[in-house]
Amino acid sequence: MIKTFVVDNDRLRLTEDLAADGDRVVWADLFNPTKEEEARIESWLGIAIPTREEMEEIEISSRLYIEDGGYFMTAVLPAQTEADDPLMSPVTFALAGNRLITVRYHEPKAFKTFPLRAEKVATGCTSGDTILIGLLEAIVDRLADILERAGREVEVISRDIFEARSTKASKRNRDFQELLKGIGRKEDIASSVRDSLISLQRLAGFLAHVAAQTKMSKDVRARIKTLSRDVLSLADHATFLSQKISFLLDATLGMISIEQNAIIKIFSVAAVIFLPPTLVASIYGMNFDIIPELKWELGYPFAIGLMIISAILPFWYFRRRGWL
Repeated sequence: MIKTFVVDNDRLRLTEDLAADGDRVVWADLFNPTKEEEARIESWLGIAIPTREEMEEIEISSRLYIEDGGYFMTAVLPAQTEADDPLMSPVTFALAGNRLITVRYHEPKAFKTFPLRAEKVATGCTSGDTILIGLLEAIVDRLADILERAGREVEVISRDIFEARSTKASKRNRDFQELLKGIGRKEDIASSVRDSLISLQRLAGFLAHVAAQTKMSKDVRARIKTLSRDVLSLADHATFLSQKISFLLDATLGMISIEQNAIIKIFSVAAVIFLPPTLVASIYGMNFDIIPELKWELGYPFAIGLMIISAILPFWYFRRRGWL
């Protein structure tokens, strides 16, 4: 699918006819493009659109390069960030003259919010470079929101770990299992955002070089510098968040170990308590001439019942305390 935008009264307006408005189009957004759509854009602009396999290359030379007079930049961006399992996929930004071309195979939220805002408000996005800067700023804002939400959820997990607990041990054990799952999910989010920020940091550095080479306006170069600083600060924050998550993981495992050691200590004390009676019984072996229960008709069922009760009571007690 191809979405094309033209400038109308300092605002972006979606147009459906590329053939009629080709000279006025400033942004072409390719979402899951077919071979025919790629060939159509290539013939229109005279540049080669990178394939999905080329976009997924991890080498910097494959993600940031100049070809046929166009400047190609690829960054890894998250989508479906409302859930704890974001979808990470590369997005290519290409500057060809005064036009911006974006190629993507998933839908980051910024690609929804930015065009809607640019259609309603005059954001100064009247050319390919200014649209690119505005789109990147929206992407960085979205990543900041994701980190902020993840930070709040990590604070909740931290309180759940370190707050005084009055619940039973079995409930605590179930909570620790859920906490470990939550910590793992937050680490996945933080790692994904950090990978995205690293790719954006490289993109911003390359874009600053392009801005100097193509003599973009002073305002655009200043916005690129601001964008680079924002990306760098968010990358530091993502690193801090990952370190905090690692600390919470270690703390959770430590508290689980403490509870397990306490349970083992109870078992050890119980074994020591029953050891002397067992020792006395093993020495004397109940070898006495006078044992009233020997002629008791209900002695055998009583002994069987006593053995069953002595086995059930400890099991019930340990189960109630959450040790089993």
